[in-house]
Amino acid sequence: MNRCILGLVWLVTSSCWAADDEGFTSLFNGHDLSGWQNANCAPETWSVRDGVIFCTGHPTGALHTTRQYENFVLELEWRHLSSGGNSGIFIWASPIAAPGVPFLRAIEVQVLDHGYNVPGKNEWFTTHGDVFPIHGSTMKPFGRHNGQRSFPSEERSHGSPDWNHYRITGTNGVLRLEVNGRAVSGGAECNYRKGYLGLESEGAPIEFRNLRIKEFPSSNGSPELAGPIDLGWHPMFTGLDLRGWKTNAATAPGWHVREERLRFEAETSGSESILWSEAEFSEAEFVVDYRPAKPGKNSEPTIQFRGAEVKLRPAEADTYQRFIITVKGQEVTVKRNEVETERLHLPTGAPARGAFGIRTSAASTEFMNLYVRTL
Repeated sequence: MNRCILGLVWLVTSSCWAADDEGFTSLFNGHDLSGWQNANCAPETWSVRDGVIFCTGHPTGALHTTRQYENFVLELEWRHLSSGGNSGIFIWASPIAAPGVPFLRAIEVQVLDHGYNVPGKNEWFTTHGDVFPIHGSTMKPFGRHNGQRSFPSEERSHGSPDWNHYRITGTNGVLRLEVNGRAVSGGAECNYRKGYLGLESEGAPIEFRNLRIKEFPSSNGSPELAGPIDLGWHPMFTGLDLRGWKTNAATAPGWHVREERLRFEAETSGSESILWSEAEFSEAEFVVDYRPAKPGKNSEPTIQFRGAEVKLRPAEADTYQRFIITVKGQEVTVKRNEVETERLHLPTGAPARGAFGIRTSAASTEFMNLYVRTL
């Protein structure tokens, strides 16, 4: 009798598992990062080793899927390799970093180890699966919350080096997180509610495995609720060092990297320096986030490309602005924070290809999120 009951329980459980498995597809083949795109990290930040996605944690940045998702169930496992490790999962994310930060615009699902212990723990953040919008996204949080951050109803996550299982359901702008088998947090009225899925690098080594997704039909929501499509952007800056740039001491003094920022420090007052990319481009579009020096010290850095010179202006001191420079045919178009500010033409006899240059003399000038796409 007991054997019959046990057999029946096994059959029912197996049937439930089989039904639950239907419709899932893998997001990771266990061998390489096919289907994923480096958003703004160094080439070695993300890799595959021993059948898992490994992240060094440096620099802060993201790896995202090469296609967008809207309504789905996402499952994955993660583990931190050091106490206090920090990371996250980006849901409905932008394809490139938000202006002035190394993070994607997204709804973030926290991936934080218990050893992360700074003032405010369990008051404005927890280590058991917070869900919150970042850098332009919005959400109405479920349950106990601080602002738009939804705190987990239970403490379910395991500390390093144990594995944790996340099940994330996103449908019609509603996001729900299950940590190790129990629903704990989430929110509604999410914006965006269609976009890329991303993994975060944020200071500590971490591994991900068993990533799979089950998709549901589109809600056919308003276009403004969907994140922008990746148009083929590639980072020009590793966030760690000056790889990919010509660092001749005579022509490019004063440049260094600090905390995902490309920074210029004038060696002498008023000294000028120009940093050139090693790669050359023809028709292309560039993204540059720029923060001027302190008030009164802004010399309007110049972007140089194929003989054209574009001054990064107007720019508010101590605030990052995003410039998009498009070179198509003989025309150069400049946008600042989504608004067109200038049109000019390549000079007569401009070369067909050229390097991308940044010229400045302003001390404490910073740049970040440098991207290019060919047209």
